[in-house]
Amino acid sequence: MNRVMTPAEVEMKLISLSKELEEAHTKLETAETEYGKTKPEWDLEVAKTRFSVRARANESGRKMTVQEIEDEALILCELQYVAFCAADAMVRVARANVNRIKVQIDIARSVGTAVRAAMEMA
Repeated sequence: MNRVMTPAEVEMKLISLSKELEEAHTKLETAETEYGKTKPEWDLEVAKTRFSVRARANESGRKMTVQEIEDEALILCELQYVAFCAADAMVRVARANVNRIKVQIDIARSVGTAVRAAMEMA
């Protein structure tokens, strides 16, 4: 990128980034909503399952460690856990994308300032 951008090109880039930021924000809202749904579902399901595992162990007279109860509950709630982890990952990806676009906007603003300064000097 050895060519100097014109103010109009900087403006067009900022407009493009603005639209991209809006789309990224919408995707982030969707990801946050999905996370907000899957997190409590996971928390509740694993808690219910731990109680169930503990009750079955007590009924059979079997002693289980806390870790064994946790492990069995996790295995029994595999699908909810996978959904929760996927939702968490989507939120992280969406946040990273929003931050990436914000950095690009800051860079474009800096380039615009430099272009205007260079044009004033000429």
